[in-house]
Amino acid sequence: MNLDGLKFGEDGLVPVVVRDSVTGAVAMLAWANRDALERTLESRQATFWSRSRKAIWVKGEVSGNRMEVLSVTADCDGDAVLYEARLSGPACHTGRATCFHEPLGGAPIEAPENLDLAPLFAILTSRRRELPEGSYSTKLFRKGLDHILKKVGEEASEVIVAFKNPDDDALAGEIADLLYHLAAAMTERGLSPAAVNETLARRRRP
Repeated sequence: MNLDGLKFGEDGLVPVVVRDSVTGAVAMLAWANRDALERTLESRQATFWSRSRKAIWVKGEVSGNRMEVLSVTADCDGDAVLYEARLSGPACHTGRATCFHEPLGGAPIEAPENLDLAPLFAILTSRRRELPEGSYSTKLFRKGLDHILKKVGEEASEVIVAFKNPDDDALAGEIADLLYHLAAAMTERGLSPAAVNETLARRRRP
């Protein structure tokens, strides 16, 4: 489907959902006209139409919290659009990661505790690409995969020792160190977290 296949409203607008490509969370909802969509496709910067100001606006042009759009997808009816984007900061003007943070109908059901490694992988990917001076991750990546794997082995041994001791805080710290170095090895090797998630999902199937 191209832009001609979209069903713009009488006001010439279509709703745009922005999803964080790293966490999968819905970051925000905004509106776009054809011009905004064309600019988004050309610049890869999330661009919308402000209904209050009656003008085109680029997310982050004031706050600096830009959104690099990786893909633009229409829904099956052509009356809504999805921006899959890499976020450089909070999506919401309140400073929250997502604009959707006001529960309706009482408190939300608590999700089970889970390890959220998405921010770690996002940072490591950035460090691997930019190699900023003074970063421990930069030192790891510059020394290469063999060095990182050596660190994985060392951290794994320390986790085993920590499990034999009663200090839970120390154990959590050692596990965090192991996960960090394992994530660094995956990043250096080019193995995406999605590949591991898909493997785990297949194993959960009956």
